[in-house]
Amino acid sequence: MKDEKKILFAGDPHGDFDPLINAVNQHHPEAVVLLGDYDLKKPFEHYVQSIVGKTKIWWIPGNHDFDPPLHHENLFSSQLSKYGLHLKVIEIAGIRIAGLGGIFLGRVWYPPYSPRWNSKKQYLNRQASDAKSLGLSLKFQSAIWPDEVASLKKLKADVLVTHEAPRSHRHGFIVIDQLAEAMGVKKVFHGHLHEQYSATIRKGIKVFGIGDAMVSDLLGNNL
Repeated sequence: MKDEKKILFAGDPHGDFDPLINAVNQHHPEAVVLLGDYDLKKPFEHYVQSIVGKTKIWWIPGNHDFDPPLHHENLFSSQLSKYGLHLKVIEIAGIRIAGLGGIFLGRVWYPPYSPRWNSKKQYLNRQASDAKSLGLSLKFQSAIWPDEVASLKKLKADVLVTHEAPRSHRHGFIVIDQLAEAMGVKKVFHGHLHEQYSATIRKGIKVFGIGDAMVSDLLGNNL
């Protein structure tokens, strides 16, 4: 196995996992990282059962994984729930990979505008007691929160995987660039926008946008 294919990155499947399964069977990676938006009508493991045991399956959530509630249940309560990378740095096949799932939500934080809320705790503390007792809605759980990004910035990694894009994409956010720089990563892989492209941002960081249901290797090659 070539080093660039020891980890594969899968763009938003939206229910179509065949390209990922085919890539695993052809290239035999040590691990795969999925970039969100799975549209799971059944538990996650149902869709990838044929490659469980052949490779490690890691993932971050996208906005579609919180709405409807069934999609959330089938991801976060699945047998693969423990392999979520959101707000973590995990060494995978010898490479430190950091994950940031979710999206920027106007009701929470939509850069470059200032955050309306800095943390989930702050938001909940300002709610009426009956609303507070219900906890955070799935919509708000899908949001990227300022304090969580700040905590992630304190960690170091080689690769950052996100659902949202950095400013290399016309619909991207400078906050992702700043996060990548702070963490010292060399590469960013993102989904969400369904476009396959490569670019270079400040500090020589390589960015790879992965198209929907497409699979790329560590060099950004489309498989």
